[in-house]
Amino acid sequence: MNEQSTTAATPPDQYVLTLSCPDRKGIVHAVSSYLFMTGCNIEDSQQFGDHDTGLFFMRVHFSADAPVSVEKLRASFAAIGDSFQMEWQINRADRKMRILLMVSKFGHCLNDLLFRARTGALPVEIAGVVSNHTDFAELVGSYNIPFHHIPVTKDTKSEAEGRLLDIVREEGVELVVLARYMQVLSDDLCKALSGRIINIHHSFLPSFKGAKPYHQAHARGVKLIGATAHYVTADLDEGPIIEQEVERVGHDVTPEGLVAIGRDVECQALARAVKWHAERRILPNGRRTVIFA
Repeated sequence: MNEQSTTAATPPDQYVLTLSCPDRKGIVHAVSSYLFMTGCNIEDSQQFGDHDTGLFFMRVHFSADAPVSVEKLRASFAAIGDSFQMEWQINRADRKMRILLMVSKFGHCLNDLLFRARTGALPVEIAGVVSNHTDFAELVGSYNIPFHHIPVTKDTKSEAEGRLLDIVREEGVELVVLARYMQVLSDDLCKALSGRIINIHHSFLPSFKGAKPYHQAHARGVKLIGATAHYVTADLDEGPIIEQEVERVGHDVTPEGLVAIGRDVECQALARAVKWHAERRILPNGRRTVIFA
């Protein structure tokens, strides 16, 4: 009996195009025609026209059977981008985004992101962890990830932020994640990392500011525990919202129980925000975001 050997087909190269521009006729046609003419196939496409801002947003996941570089795709798409006044990007869909985590003394979000990245649940490569304390150096080391201890005082804040930006530049970091990093960032740093830095906080702000917000919430008898992931801006905790998570609680939940529930919802909201950013599903829309999840 003759046996025929079979060779598995090589998966085509995968890319993601994201764009935003003033809304007008012909945008989808121009994009789809470009992809057809360049021998590409649309795998998934999402779009949204915002009547309030007059902007159009689009995310296209496409494949190319013939090998083609990202640089060549970008060069050939530039004319279309210019003609529609687009802000656009083309990136490989299979390339993991390099991120930097920052943490202080609460490690639940850090631990969650480290585990998700290790198991492949997040399409990211963690380039390092920065902390103003040394509490989690051993945890980070167990993942064979560089740990950078950068103490911060009032007098050394500028120097510390300079070191942070050095790490971002030297490691090719595309996203900084504040995984419960309890330091207020300067306006200059927020501007330098605009659109590339995500924070997580409990959704009681601004109602319960200061120390022990969950204990304050318990004293007021709250019925919902929440967390908000958002981009960082110079306006403290007021950047564009990416994701929110809530869980209902009863009158019998203790302050310690609220803290535990809060940790869980913070981890969930932050992980989804990081995943969506890494998959290039988030497009800025003024003080809001468009998310093709």
